Amino acid sequence: MKLRDVVIFSGEQFEVPEGIQRIDYRATHGWQLRYGGTKLFSDFTPDGSGAAAALEKATRELLARIAKLPAPSKLQKEPNENKANDLPVGISGPIVRTRRNSGLRDCSLLVSVPRYGEKPRRRTVYIGTENTYTVQKFRAALDRAIEIRAEAEEVYQREATRAKRAAGRALRAARKS
Repeated sequence: MKLRDVVIFSGEQFEVPEGIQRIDYRATHGWQLRYGGTKLFSDFTPDGSGAAAALEKATRELLARIAKLPAPSKLQKEPNENKANDLPVGISGPIVRTRRNSGLRDCSLLVSVPRYGEKPRRRTVYIGTENTYTVQKFRAALDRAIEIRAEAEEVYQREATRAKRAAGRALRAARKS
């Protein structure tokens, strides 16, 4: 898990895991956990002397949440406002291409397949040629494209959670030693 150095208002320096932010605003001093919701762990002191104990509590809670909650998804949920059609996120088309040898045009949908820690792949779902294209074939291709995208998102989420939990275990082990 990524750690960063944070210097608080009192000059004290801490190594803070991702998912925990420092809050120093007027009379509020503490560490805010931002994973599966937010929770503030107050220093309970105006001079920052309780910051180490509060960070320890926040880190323990972070590790507990990582162990039981799925990783937050970084995948887009809704289509962009400027998307020209009403297809779901990750699906584009229909794309019309001309075949080299015959000159016949065919249609397909393009599906973006997210992969955790890697570049997304693209899959093509065939609809038909200009002679065989029907609304029913389009709907069937769209259903298949939605299924491909949903399966990929599920795998992505599972891999993201697995990686986050491994990072949590590594942080826990590093803190013990």
